[in-house]
Amino acid sequence: MAAIYSGIYLKLKSAKTSWEDKLKLARFAWISHQCVLPNKEQVLLDWVSHALVSYYNKKPELENEVVEKLWAYLDNVIHSKRLQNLLKSGKTVGLSFSIAQVINERLSEACSQKTQQNIGTVLSCSSGILSTPSLSIIYTAKCELLVDLLSKLSKLACQQLASDDAVGSQLFSVLQLTFAQYLLIQRQQTNPNRVFGQVSSHLLQPCLLLRHLLTARSWTQADDNHVRQHLSREIRNQVETLLQAGLFPPELFSSYKEELLPEQELQEKKKGALKSLLLPVKTVQTKLGSGFCEPALHGAVVAGSVSLLYKLFLDAYCKAENHLVCFHMLSRLFGCLRLSGLQQGMKEDTLSPADWSVELLALEQLLNLVLSSDIYNVASDRIRHKEVQFGFYRKLAQMLMGHSQASIPAWFRCLKLLMSLNHLIVEPDLDDLMASTWVDAKASEQRTKKPQEALISTMFQTYSKLRQFPRLFEEVLTVLCRPAADELRLPIFSAGLTVKLRECLLELPPNQILDILCLFVEKCQTLIIPALEGSADTALKLLSVSSVLHAFLFNMRSLDDVTPSPVVLRTQSLLAKMQKGIIQPLMELLQAPRRKEEKSDLWLRKASDSALLLVYTWVEVDTLFGVSCSKYVSPTAEMAGAVTELAARHWGISAFLPGVEEQCWERVMELANSFASTSKYCLELLTLQKMKMILMQTKADLQALQHAAAFILKSGRSSMSRGESEPWDEDISAISDLTYPTAHWHLVISNLTILLPYISLKDVEYIANVLLETLVLAKAQEAATDQESAISTGNVSLGLMHSSFLPEMKVLHCAFLTSLIRQFAGVLPAAARDSVDLPLQQLSAGSIPWHEEILAPFRPVDPLEAPSENKLLKDELSLPWKTLEKVAQCIVLLAQNGCPVILKESQLENCLGLLEIASLLKLDSLLPSDCTRCFLVLLSLLANTKASVSCSKQLLLKFLSTCFHLLRCLQAGRNASSVFKVFHASDVLEVVMTSQLRASKFFTDVLTVPVWAQYLQEVQAFLENFLQMIIERRQSVRLNLEKFMSFLVSCKPDVGAAKSKGGKNWNPAAGQLLLMAFTTLCHVVTLYLQQLPEKKLQSADVLSALLEPVVLQMVRTVEHGLQSNTPNQPLPVAFIPSVTTLLKADLSRAVRKGWQKEPSGFLEQPRIKLYQKFYSQILRELPCAGSNLQFLQSALQFLTVFCSVPELYPGKETAVMVVFAIKKLLTGPSITTQVIHSMEEELTEVLVQLLGNCSAEEFYTIMRLVLQGLEMRNVWQQKAKEVLSAVTLTKLLLSCPLSGDKEKAFWFASPQIITALAMQTKEACQDQSLISTIVVPILETVAALLRQGEGVLLNPHHVSLAFSILLTVPLDHVKTEEYRDVFLGVHEVLFSIVQCHPKVLLKAAPSFLNSFHRLVVSVMHEGRQKGDRGNTDEFEVILKCAHLVERMYTHIAAEMEDFTVFSAFIVAQYVTELQKVTLHPAVKKHLTEGIYHILDLCIERDIKFLNVSLPAGVREVFKDLYNDYNHYHKAKKQGEEKYTA
Repeated sequence: MAAIYSGIYLKLKSAKTSWEDKLKLARFAWISHQCVLPNKEQVLLDWVSHALVSYYNKKPELENEVVEKLWAYLDNVIHSKRLQNLLKSGKTVGLSFSIAQVINERLSEACSQKTQQNIGTVLSCSSGILSTPSLSIIYTAKCELLVDLLSKLSKLACQQLASDDAVGSQLFSVLQLTFAQYLLIQRQQTNPNRVFGQVSSHLLQPCLLLRHLLTARSWTQADDNHVRQHLSREIRNQVETLLQAGLFPPELFSSYKEELLPEQELQEKKKGALKSLLLPVKTVQTKLGSGFCEPALHGAVVAGSVSLLYKLFLDAYCKAENHLVCFHMLSRLFGCLRLSGLQQGMKEDTLSPADWSVELLALEQLLNLVLSSDIYNVASDRIRHKEVQFGFYRKLAQMLMGHSQASIPAWFRCLKLLMSLNHLIVEPDLDDLMASTWVDAKASEQRTKKPQEALISTMFQTYSKLRQFPRLFEEVLTVLCRPAADELRLPIFSAGLTVKLRECLLELPPNQILDILCLFVEKCQTLIIPALEGSADTALKLLSVSSVLHAFLFNMRSLDDVTPSPVVLRTQSLLAKMQKGIIQPLMELLQAPRRKEEKSDLWLRKASDSALLLVYTWVEVDTLFGVSCSKYVSPTAEMAGAVTELAARHWGISAFLPGVEEQCWERVMELANSFASTSKYCLELLTLQKMKMILMQTKADLQALQHAAAFILKSGRSSMSRGESEPWDEDISAISDLTYPTAHWHLVISNLTILLPYISLKDVEYIANVLLETLVLAKAQEAATDQESAISTGNVSLGLMHSSFLPEMKVLHCAFLTSLIRQFAGVLPAAARDSVDLPLQQLSAGSIPWHEEILAPFRPVDPLEAPSENKLLKDELSLPWKTLEKVAQCIVLLAQNGCPVILKESQLENCLGLLEIASLLKLDSLLPSDCTRCFLVLLSLLANTKASVSCSKQLLLKFLSTCFHLLRCLQAGRNASSVFKVFHASDVLEVVMTSQLRASKFFTDVLTVPVWAQYLQEVQAFLENFLQMIIERRQSVRLNLEKFMSFLVSCKPDVGAAKSKGGKNWNPAAGQLLLMAFTTLCHVVTLYLQQLPEKKLQSADVLSALLEPVVLQMVRTVEHGLQSNTPNQPLPVAFIPSVTTLLKADLSRAVRKGWQKEPSGFLEQPRIKLYQKFYSQILRELPCAGSNLQFLQSALQFLTVFCSVPELYPGKETAVMVVFAIKKLLTGPSITTQVIHSMEEELTEVLVQLLGNCSAEEFYTIMRLVLQGLEMRNVWQQKAKEVLSAVTLTKLLLSCPLSGDKEKAFWFASPQIITALAMQTKEACQDQSLISTIVVPILETVAALLRQGEGVLLNPHHVSLAFSILLTVPLDHVKTEEYRDVFLGVHEVLFSIVQCHPKVLLKAAPSFLNSFHRLVVSVMHEGRQKGDRGNTDEFEVILKCAHLVERMYTHIAAEMEDFTVFSAFIVAQYVTELQKVTLHPAVKKHLTEGIYHILDLCIERDIKFLNVSLPAGVREVFKDLYNDYNHYHKAKKQGEEKYTA
């Protein structure tokens, strides 16, 4: 046969053979064993390589199809298993260098044609070559070819990223592989100049462009997920590594130094050193400047690259002695940015806003690097380098302030960084800085506000520390007094800046603050007030100055009794000057009579705002100083003689503000009230201040308080009624027409406790209505507001709803409930809305005094009119309850008649929104009448409404579930039983079940949806709570339960066909509801019977008698359900809890009757058969249940009850059958460790019953089942689930209480179990996929076995086997999600040995130390410092692990005295590992605290030994650790011991 095929080589070489035949022959030759050629593999590779190289050298003319097939053949050969096996066997097969050149050329063609079609095979060949060492030599031996390949692949990747096409993974996988190969070669290069040349000439530009496009691309779902999430990040990291090693190796620093420091170069020449010909900086600059990409992209690429290159430069060369070199590199790289052109006279408009953003971002990153690397030393720069750095930064600052970009956040951040470097950089232009960044800046967007606030906060901090705050605000005042840019000048102090100002003012000396205030008052008095009338510009200046005065006076430290007298006197003088020099002239100006059209002038509005703001500030501050400082004498007191007695009696303005007459004040108030702005708000604040001062008197003026409260509410009523408002940032000087309603509502709600006692009931209703309106609006606009710190009317209202104050304001609570019910009535269709007899209309009727129950106890009763008053009061009190009783009857009648109101989907959604608002009320704290009203509303919504046919069924279920949930909340309240004043309990139950059974016909096709299960749970919970209430009240218990029972019985299915009372066909939804009602009734009564003491046998008999028909009816319903269930179909999940409850009820009755272990003595034969049939069905279905947790938990709960009576087992079945079924369940394909954890409690309960009631022989069989699962053949046959089931059963057995022969049998088998677990671990650890499924459960089981085996496991060898398990388990290269479980498992086993087997521990100390050291090393590796910390959840896991290590160290030091001899060894292990990594501070804190406790055990000899024996680098780490130990831990410990008795 060999002879037949030996001529293949000649045919391949022959020109006469067609290319199609050649390819067929080549393929056959490669795969066939019958084709014998000497060195066949190499011959075929050479043939295809030669064919391709010849084609690309233009020798033979081939069709494109043939060329593609040649590439495909080469690809198949490279990736074939045959070739891989040959190479593994040691045979040498190679490719020619020319094929590498051809691949590069083909990729180059693809780059130039800008098409990536038909290069997939070439890329695949490249990938195969690079990933096969013997083939990749064609690239690695000729580095130029690899560089060329990398360059071409990078360009291709850039083209793909720049296009709109979806990004695929093939190109990027090859690129990542090529980068990895090149980096390997790059590290082996010995000539750094050559590497620099390669990188700068061929790789720098494509790599920078690639990095930019990977960072800037807007990834879509169409892009490959692996590229998006992993490869893009990996390639960016590889680019940075390549540039770092290629451009900035240590050997090139001298070249950089010579180029960047010309004077240094001259000095070096004098010393005779050779000048370097390499100009690395110029090379890099040239490459950045040349057009290596589209002009539109070039600027952005350079901007992003400059900061990267500077970072890499600093990483390589930044040391204290090189800081000047680093600065010069900064200035040269800055020269590459387009911003540098602005310093040389380039026109500003050449840069678009997008360009500005990119350039400023790059500058910010550069300055950040300067600051973090501490390159700029002010003193060194001034003394040694003639302020070369200062000059550079100064020009930067001038350029930034000369070209204001207040809409770009990076502009503010750059100025902040310059300020942080040295405040003198910006100080010469401080006034311009204040104007452009603060006073006149148009930074209204949230993204620019934050950096603006950060910059101004930095300025505040800097000038506060320098004690030059007056200097700063002198410049602010200068800017404020310039002509305002326009009416929209933004407020001076935002909420964030006010907080920062407060911090600074608390640190400043009071005289400096007073200097600033005096300066502002004087400027206002001399410059602004005289020019105010008629000037809008001056009015704007006045408002800005007023807001600054307000901010300072409200945030400075208050005067008190320890304040020096000169400061108090100076403050008094300032306030007097402010009152006489500013407030009084303003009052006189504003009181002047004006024509109607003049009143709308801007200047007048702003002057009114300023005046009222200053008046309020003055009054508030004057009052506070008077209260807190006894030395302070108010100007009001000085002018006390001028205050008229009438003003004092009626609390007029003169009582607060001397020198202002009542008539003048009324005219000012009239003017201020005409503007919905700052002035109107300040009037409300002044009125509130008046109320506070009246309340502080010994006898409060009630009439004045009522007038004041009414004035505040009336003031904002018209603005609130419009319903238009915007969020308010709490700046009192910036209130506009749209923010005024928010500010007003905030004031009202914040001070409700003061206002509420003095307002009328109509005003209370008004507040309740507005509260509801704003809440409805807030729900509708939940996601609309994006201002974090701003207040909105909705937020204010939600805050009140969530507070604990609202339930205390009972009148408002009651009024809000009335308003809410009225809103529910308004949602109903028009016909229902007009009907006054419907429940909702009656419950919100305005004529009913719902609040009387609250107010009655506080009404004063005149003794002379007591009888008639009392009668009236009783009538008023009884009227609400009569109405409630009438409504209750109405609801029952409507439910019985079955004429519900039909709601559309939109109306249902509105109702659901109102129910959510109702849930915000503290329903458990309602008064009896309100509680009953709320109950009736919810019951009416359930019973008297119906969804339209087109309505979403899931929405309807959610609506019904919410109603039931709120009913449960009401039942938890202290007045829940008030419902029984108007209702018979059975009527409520009947209404609920009638309405739900009627509604259930809509739900036949949604029984598998989670919302249906939730709905059933809510109905069940309501019924359970209500039935418990009936039993606990002990009033007509039997009557109510019998009526409910008879109603349920009347809904029973007939024989043969399921029919309801009306004769209509029944449905499964109604069946489940009915069964749930029976189950709940049965469960509640059974539970109550079990809890009754023996003395109360009479009530037990009553309820037992009632339970009998319930059980019988329930049996019929269950049997009917099982009959109607399709054969061979799984049981409906809803049936299982019902049968479990039924069985519990039967057993409870049996116990009451004194049954003694004989089923026929308490159960009828059909009943036993039902339970046995159910048991058999569950055992059949259990292994097939998969991960259906609801079914599994219900089924296991049934088995727990069933197995508690062994006599119920059918035929000859025993507990072994149940264990076998559980074992089969645990081996199922859908069962995961998470599913096992979820049902662990139920599994344990079943096994407790099984093992408690089984015989010794049965237990031995169970143990054999477990041990079979632990046999090694299971893991060899890849039956991992068999092992998991056996391990889980072992763990569950350890949770069961065993005694006698069973306990002996288990512990007799324990050595076999622990040996098997050790062998299973060794096998499982070889497969990464088995770590979470086998290894972690084994670790948990071993820990439990060691804990339970304390005092039982006496053979040390068996305990020592645990260490072999721990040393096998891998702690590195474990997935993050598995790491926590593995670490915790190992730790728990170690801790179990430490706590329960201390004697074994001493003998196996080396094993213990090795196991524990692996944990320490693992935490150090995972907790090392990384640039991007990544997922915070992952880091929390590492922190928890570090804390466990600390705990173990502490335990060793405190409890294990015999371990003292190992303390030096433990410390040595720790510092050796510490020297290898840089730990994250939080991780290091835990580990350091732990090792300090071990150092406590070390004696002086140990410390000396460590200092001598540790290697040099490790010794330094130990010295630092020991110094910190002495400084922090030991000193603290000695201090504690000193004061310890």
